[in-house]
Amino acid sequence: MKIYQVNNITNNKNIARRALKADTFYLRLKGLLLTKQLDSENGLIIEPCQAIHMFFMTYSIDVIFYDKNQYVVALVEAIKPWQFSQVYPLALACIELPVGTIMRSGTKLNDQLDISLIN
Repeated sequence: MKIYQVNNITNNKNIARRALKADTFYLRLKGLLLTKQLDSENGLIIEPCQAIHMFFMTYSIDVIFYDKNQYVVALVEAIKPWQFSQVYPLALACIELPVGTIMRSGTKLNDQLDISLIN
């Protein structure tokens, strides 16, 4: 899998130093299932994605949804196992992150992201 770094251009903060990309049907379906936790400063980019579910998850996550120009269109903090997010029609993709990442990075709606391939 390819590895990306995710930064918030608007406030010049790092969101994820190491984010894997799930961009096939199987990888999107699997997502973070069967993982015990998401390590600090890591993430999973799911593309395309306009909503997520937390079926069979054992821990909560933060989720940032963004559009085709990498502007933040929705923020979901600490979504719990067995919940659904709303559907965000403007979203192209999302980044699943450890709980607290949205607050730590100061990410807000309409911020612009930079998602760069590092490997």
